[in-house]
Amino acid sequence: MNAYTKPSPGPQATSSYGVSHEARNLHWLLSNLVDEVPGVHSVAVVSSDGLLLLSSDPGQAAAQAGEIQEGPKGSSADLATIVSGLAALTNGASKLMDAGNVKQTMVAMEDGSLFVMTISDGSLLGVHATPDCDMSVVAYHMALFVGRAGHVLTPELRSELRKSMERDQ
Repeated sequence: MNAYTKPSPGPQATSSYGVSHEARNLHWLLSNLVDEVPGVHSVAVVSSDGLLLLSSDPGQAAAQAGEIQEGPKGSSADLATIVSGLAALTNGASKLMDAGNVKQTMVAMEDGSLFVMTISDGSLLGVHATPDCDMSVVAYHMALFVGRAGHVLTPELRSELRKSMERDQ
């Protein structure tokens, strides 16, 4: 079974952990993206209005262990800000060029790579990876996540994820 084909239980049922099955499934998909794709440092799902909905949060675990953090400044909030800003910039450029909607943005840097992909509801998936990652593999796995997340990222689930992120901070 592919890591991205986990079946979804019924609509908005709440689990014993206080979050819906859909929220748990998205967390599971996100964890698999980080764990299964070589070179991925951190991942963030950002709402269309720039709020962090879901993250792999490598900075928090590293900070608790006293380690050097690998994400941008080690913070999922920083990755969310970068993803949101980059998406706004590329969307503006697309409008100026009359080029339609932006589907994906890739930035290759000397010491890292950044990928931003649009989810069908206007949310964004951002991935910070190593500079030597296989960009096509990262993009493929992001597309799998986006295809799965786009069907379940309802306004109710976005609200639940926002509240969950606020509680965790």
